[in-house]
Amino acid sequence: MTTQAATHPVEHRPAPQKRPKMIADGVLGMLIFVFTEIMLFAGFISAHAIVRSQVAGEMWPPYGQPRLPVQETAVNTAALLLSGIVLIVAQVAFKKGAVRAKVPLLIATLLGAFFVFSQGTEWTALISEGLTLTSSTYGGFFYTIVGAHALHAIAAIGGLVWAFYELHENRLTSAKLGTVAVFWYFVVLVWPVLYVKVYL
Repeated sequence: MTTQAATHPVEHRPAPQKRPKMIADGVLGMLIFVFTEIMLFAGFISAHAIVRSQVAGEMWPPYGQPRLPVQETAVNTAALLLSGIVLIVAQVAFKKGAVRAKVPLLIATLLGAFFVFSQGTEWTALISEGLTLTSSTYGGFFYTIVGAHALHAIAAIGGLVWAFYELHENRLTSAKLGTVAVFWYFVVLVWPVLYVKVYL
């Protein structure tokens, strides 16, 4: 008995198309990093709140320790928040044309640098008044929390400077700018929380 093999035409299917990524790899990686840093600062703030609540007579800062420059730091805070707003403008402008982002990106960077410089000036004054990392628990918490933020701010400003250089060299992409921006927005948005909890 013979059987005749049935032949079927081979279907030529189109190659699968790659779906565009909803979020760039760099931005996603930075978001994960920022999440871990939020946990770090949450730990700092929690420890600070516990120690502060246990101070006898609720005297904070402790007797003999200088008061923090609330009003001066409020000005610095406003500059930092404005920097974040200007960076949003830079991102919107970049989508319309890379060249349009140059000025707002530069302004955002300079405002961030002003914040760091002004905070450094305040630190110098506080140290001269006797508030140091080892002068008291109050000083220890202040320099640990605010110092950690300062390190993040300096690193983020470095990212903004790099983004500006890449823009100048016509190598900046939306993904690169977005990655740097996520880090800077974290620095900007975490600061008001630290200001309220540490300074007020």
